[in-house]
This record gives sequence, structure tokens and C-alpha cells, in this order.
Amino acid sequence: MSFKSILQDMKGEFGSISRKGFDVKFGMKSRSHRVVQDTSFRIDALKQSCWANMPPELLRDVLMRIEASDDTWPPRKNVVACAGVCKNWREIMKEIVKSPEISGKLTFPISLKQPGPRDSLLQCYIKRSRSNQTYYLYLGLNQASTDDGKFLLAARKCRRPTCTDYIISLNFEDVSKGNSAFVGKLRSNFLGTKFTIYDAQPTNTGAKVTKCHSTRLVNMKQVSLRVPAGNYPVAHIAYELNVLGSRGPRRMQCVMDSIPARAVEPGGVAPTQTEFVASNLDSIPSLPFFRSKSGRGESVQSGLQSGQNEGMLVLRNKAPRWHEQLQCWCLNFNGRVTVASVKNCQLVASPENGVAAGPEHENVILQFGKVGKDVFTMDYQYPISAFQAFAICLSSFDTKIACE
Repeated sequence: MSFKSILQDMKGEFGSISRKGFDVKFGMKSRSHRVVQDTSFRIDALKQSCWANMPPELLRDVLMRIEASDDTWPPRKNVVACAGVCKNWREIMKEIVKSPEISGKLTFPISLKQPGPRDSLLQCYIKRSRSNQTYYLYLGLNQASTDDGKFLLAARKCRRPTCTDYIISLNFEDVSKGNSAFVGKLRSNFLGTKFTIYDAQPTNTGAKVTKCHSTRLVNMKQVSLRVPAGNYPVAHIAYELNVLGSRGPRRMQCVMDSIPARAVEPGGVAPTQTEFVASNLDSIPSLPFFRSKSGRGESVQSGLQSGQNEGMLVLRNKAPRWHEQLQCWCLNFNGRVTVASVKNCQLVASPENGVAAGPEHENVILQFGKVGKDVFTMDYQYPISAFQAFAICLSSFDTKIACE
């Protein structure tokens, strides 16, 4: 029997177990009792399954072969399906599936919060919907086209009197902070020149949560009115003012609060999240594996003042060169950007404390550029994550009166 037929047999059997559970009639009992009985029924059926008695060594070998064979999307959804069978299978798959830093693959939702591959750029693209002011991030499956892709993240623009918020979610349809799929947000100041990236969960044990409008103090304790998702600042972005109106690309600087500057050096390490906080994403919504469709009073912290970014990774624009024949500023995007735009940029690590730049400071960590009317490519690599790269790119869509 081939491993593909084994997988199909597994999916068929567990699917039938699930269907049998829902076909049971529970009379007029309460909903909570129905849920308990339905769950216990499926557990009993699972214990009777032939796959429950598979030797651990054989099970691990089968799952390793499935993970190795289905290395691209959409077939990689089989790996996710295996992790959803039971707790035992999930623990094995978590050990087998490596982080994007090592494997260069995005598999589970937590992969979007982990640093990208070290040796290559992970190619993605962003589609903008002007009608509902929503942005969608996809993993590119075909280098020659942006029509097909694996949906990763969505962001919705929310204008406020003194700032603008971009709510970032794992849910394609319901992009809101009250949804369990909320993973973070981007907030700008009034001029759209300074931005702060907030993560819904801490990237390290020393992270500090900031107060937001969805929390209140009750009996001297801060409680959440909705989903208990924190506002952990992980990066600050600043665009240089262009008061003289000189021509040229925008100039920006990103201070990554959660990533040390030595992370880009050989042997450097960046913080890696391993799982979502249970209170934040205790139930991940049903997401499509493959899609083929073209505090309100809180002030934005700059984080770029002298002495505040010491030891932190700072990203800056890679300086473009002036092309005499084309009479424009040019950067080498290796064919990934085809339309001239003030939004096009490449970010590299800035030398720390005036130290001479080394080869690691010329390595492009994030590049973003236009390829169509509402389509943009986004390529990133270690030490930033897909979530951080997406938030940085979202900042370029905001109106910047003082920077043009």
C-alpha cells in the first residue's frame, strides 16, 4: 500500500468517525450535554480505529514521509490535516515540521510569527481591495503569476480621528479585533509618518503590554471587554519628512524592538514564537488552504529617539542609484518588481552604533514593490516574520502628506 493510499484511508476513516458523531440523535437534552456526549462518542470511536494501535515508530515514519512528499501548497494541507487528527499526531507533527528559518516553508498559522528562511527570500504578494480598504497577503505558488496563492493574512484599514489602525487577522472574511483570529495591528500617527506594530501576544518573556481602548480598570485590575489580546509593541517605523519637496524614493527606518541587532550576524539568534497564547487563539477558525481569487487616546510611540534603539535591529532603505538613461531611481529587484512606484523599497540591516558595515548589512531582508494596479510583491527572510514584514509593507499604503 502506498503512503498516499494510507493517507486517504486515514482521512476517510476519521471523516466517517466525525460524521457518525454528528448523526447521533440526542433527544431534548441541553446543548452542553450534547457536546459532551458527541465528544465522548468520537473518542470511543477513535480508540477503536486501527490507526490508534499503530506502533509509534511506524506512525512517525508515515508522518515523516507525508511531510517530505507534500512540501508545497496546496498538497501541504495534508500535513495540517494530520496534525488535526488527535493530540498524539499533533505533537509528532510539531516535532517533524521545522520552522521557516530551517525549512523555508510556511505550514501552520504560527509559522507566520516565526522568522523566515536564512538563505533565501520567501516570495509572497499582497492584493489590495480599494472598495473595502482591505489587504490580503498570499504565499506565491507560481513565480510567473500572482493569480493563485495560499492565503496567509488579511488586514483592514480603520480610520480614527487622530490615527489610522490596520487590523491584521488570520481570517479572510472577518477582519476584526474582536475575532479569535486577530494576531496584531499597525497604528500610525496623524501625519502617517510614524507607525507602531503591535503583536497580540508577547514575543519574549520580557515584553510589556500597552493599554488599549478595549481594556478597563475594574477594582484596580485591568480586564478586557472582548478577546483578551494584548498590545505588545514589536517594531516602530518612521518615514523621513520631505519638507523641501525633493524628488526621490521615500526614506524609512524600522526599529525592531523584539529582535537584537546581532541576529543578522553569523550565528545570531532571533526570538521565535512556538505557539499561540491559549486565551488569544484557543480556536483557530476554519481557513481555506488554497484560494484562487484574483487605546483611541493612545499616542504612537516613535521608539526612534536617541538611546532607545540601542541593541535593537534597525532596518533602513537600501540606497537606490540614479539611472541616467531612464532618468529615474533604480534598485535591483531581480525581476520581482515591474512597475515604478514611490512605495518600492528594499530594507537592509543598519550598522549598529556606527560600526563599519559588513556583508550581512548588504543582505536584503525585505523587498516590496508594485507589479500591477492593486498587486504588490513582498519578499522577506530571516530575522523578520511574515507578520512583521506584512505590517511594514502596510505602512507604505498610508497617505503621507509630509513625505512625498
